[in-house]
Amino acid sequence: MSIFKKYFNKDRKQDLDQGLEKTKSSLFGQIAKAVAGKSKVDESFLDELEGILISSDVGLDTTIKIIDRLEEKVAKVKYFNTDELNNILKSVIIEILAENNTQDIDDFTFPEAHKPYIMLVVGVNGVGKTTTIGKLTHQYKKRGKSVVLGAGDTFRAAAVDQLKIWAERNDVHFYEKGMHSDPAAVAYETVQYALNNNIDVAIIDTAGRLHTKRHLMEELTKIKNSINKKLDGAPHEVLLVLDATTGQNAIEQANKFTEATDVTALALTKLDGSAKGGVVLGISDQFKIPIKYIGVGEGIEQLQVFNRSTFVDSLFSSEPLSGSSK
Repeated sequence: MSIFKKYFNKDRKQDLDQGLEKTKSSLFGQIAKAVAGKSKVDESFLDELEGILISSDVGLDTTIKIIDRLEEKVAKVKYFNTDELNNILKSVIIEILAENNTQDIDDFTFPEAHKPYIMLVVGVNGVGKTTTIGKLTHQYKKRGKSVVLGAGDTFRAAAVDQLKIWAERNDVHFYEKGMHSDPAAVAYETVQYALNNNIDVAIIDTAGRLHTKRHLMEELTKIKNSINKKLDGAPHEVLLVLDATTGQNAIEQANKFTEATDVTALALTKLDGSAKGGVVLGISDQFKIPIKYIGVGEGIEQLQVFNRSTFVDSLFSSEPLSGSSK
């Protein structure tokens, strides 16, 4: 077993459990109480479950889907114990997560056929976009991959500076053209830089402004076209970063960005600071876009690849954390 898998199996599982503690205590803690002592799914339980899911930002449509599927699965079972009902509910949630084409992976990988692998990162200011880029870079670098970061958010000096700091911290390449330069030109030249220097991964930042939807669409379309002009088939990934603590607002942001560009993967940050982890289910179900990364803490190692089974197991786990109050 590699050192990375050892870390995932032990330390990362602990990080995940701790990072989801607020959601577990709120959303799934309430569900556990509702399930306790039940031997059948009756109207009172379904009403209670509906209220819990909606209040936790799962969303109405996804809540209805969960309840309908739960009813369908237990329809032929007259009696069951609490653990069995719990497992049925877990299986329903895993099914819904699976329907957005999310693949269960245990490492930070990308198709080796693409070199350089071009990743375009989008999202509004404040969601943890630059930090996510920095943490991704760290993971690629320690796996022996060469990386260049492209400073495509040219509207904020702080954005360029922050990205440069992450490049220096990870000891990787950095490309910028300065403030107020054309973001599409930065993207194009970052790809050219990656080609010239035989770099494995190019991660390109973009402006995090939700100005008008038309402006957003035009800007992202121009950037994508510029990248594709330099390298046919690129970008290979468009990663949308969302802040889980914002609940339904994250879904609204996802609406705008998926209308503006072809988002291929999602990263959900700050799950450790939120009791609204249910938004993961709503976003997954509504947009059918794979969740690829989740942030469960501020540490550089606390960006994790998303594994639906591990995620749901952690949410339903009743085991106390070491060091937690009992």
